[in-house]
Amino acid sequence: MNPNCSKMRTSSFVQKKEKLGNNETLVFDFEGTLLRPNSLFPYFMLVAFEAGGILRSVILFLSYPLVWLVGEDQLGLNIMVFLCFFGIRKDTFRAGSAVLPKFFLEDIRGEGIEALMCYERKVATTQFPRIMVENFLKDYLGVEAVMAKELKCFSGFFMGVYENKNQNKVPSCEVNGGTTGKNINNSVDTVDRNHVEFIDQRQLHQESKEVCITDEKRNCDILSREKYPKPLIFHDGRLAFRPTLASSLVLFIWLPFGLFLCLLRFTIGITLPLNVSAPILAFTGTRTTFSRPQNTKSLIQNEEKEKGMLYVCNHKTLLDPLYVSIVLGKPLSTVTYSLSRLSETVSPIKTIRLTRDREKDREKMDKLLSLGNLVVCPEGTTCREPYLLRFSPLFAEITANIIPVAIDVKVSMFYGTTASGYKCLDPFFHFLNPNPTYTIKFLGMLPQSETCQGGGKSKIEVANFVQKEICKSLGFACTNLTRKDKYLVLAGNEGISPRNNCHH
Repeated sequence: MNPNCSKMRTSSFVQKKEKLGNNETLVFDFEGTLLRPNSLFPYFMLVAFEAGGILRSVILFLSYPLVWLVGEDQLGLNIMVFLCFFGIRKDTFRAGSAVLPKFFLEDIRGEGIEALMCYERKVATTQFPRIMVENFLKDYLGVEAVMAKELKCFSGFFMGVYENKNQNKVPSCEVNGGTTGKNINNSVDTVDRNHVEFIDQRQLHQESKEVCITDEKRNCDILSREKYPKPLIFHDGRLAFRPTLASSLVLFIWLPFGLFLCLLRFTIGITLPLNVSAPILAFTGTRTTFSRPQNTKSLIQNEEKEKGMLYVCNHKTLLDPLYVSIVLGKPLSTVTYSLSRLSETVSPIKTIRLTRDREKDREKMDKLLSLGNLVVCPEGTTCREPYLLRFSPLFAEITANIIPVAIDVKVSMFYGTTASGYKCLDPFFHFLNPNPTYTIKFLGMLPQSETCQGGGKSKIEVANFVQKEICKSLGFACTNLTRKDKYLVLAGNEGISPRNNCHH
């Protein structure tokens, strides 16, 4: 261990070093050591809302007085586990890997994580069910084993209760290729036995123990994004805020008004012309800020040119092309690989579905450009965080009249994107926010020297150049990740849904 690393100070913090040759293993309590909030309620509310829906989250909220009365440690925790997990399909539950990591990272104490990462080998104990935290602890914190309780299942559904296993014995499990069992009474006497389930015997020796327990949390600094042990690029779920008891109350009070406002905005957007709907939408609370070069004529198709302008945007929501069209004050066309039938039907601008056949898609886009201006999002999928995915280079082959467009979106309650839900609801969730904000920056015509036709650049060079220019404008970071990477992380598939292309 690095001798310069300071000891972690926190309530109910148990630190234990175990020597394995030249290695040291830290056994720590996840909630007490790293999480700043004292209540586990927000994390269970996230599970209830994302995995069970609005009704289940309301039931959990109304049941919290009982949970508070009996305490969150034992009976109260069991109540929350039952209300959140009973009847949920095990094979479709992905909140632990796709939703919760974002909120865990935002709630981690900076001091705690710095000290924790000084250890090469780490074992975590937790009150959460294993399925809620194991992915985060292993993927982001590099934990080798998680000591947590398993949930009982029947016919593929969670029953909302823990497995009835002998609490004095740790069943056999495999860590780093080893399979052993260990008696908790003799080896983990400093860890709350109610939170212990699995551990590798090789990591738990009696020798070289050091236990450090303090009663006070100090320096509960927020962990900045730059100090995350692993970049958070992808996450899923609809809630954009941590649902504490107070914020959950605000959510449920807002929903009836929000639903009315959402339907009003949606109706205005699809029934009125763009130049009429834009100011009305602004009156209802939507915000749109934009910046354009001084020479605005270069942004619009010149009738003397054979082709229209190609607007190349990063992708934040399904509404990106619509907002670009509103800002320009002209109807545009757009292309997409997958779009729900509902969104395609009600879209105020022309939307063409691509086939993933490069030659056919190229012909379609070329034809659309000959008829007018076109908007494309070469990332192929949305990204919520300040990162840009790899740009598909297809757009660079078609024209030299390329205008990069940098887009950012801010929401306070709901994300208007999803990887595992229904894409047809994305616009509704976006407009369900009190004040959804779009920021659009037109970066000006791409220099001809940076295009395939005018500068002899390869299509990949053009795509990378456009990606870097948009990143620079937004202060984002470029990645080489793709749509496939996103869906493998968040949905466990490659993003191609058989259900009428309802996923994006």
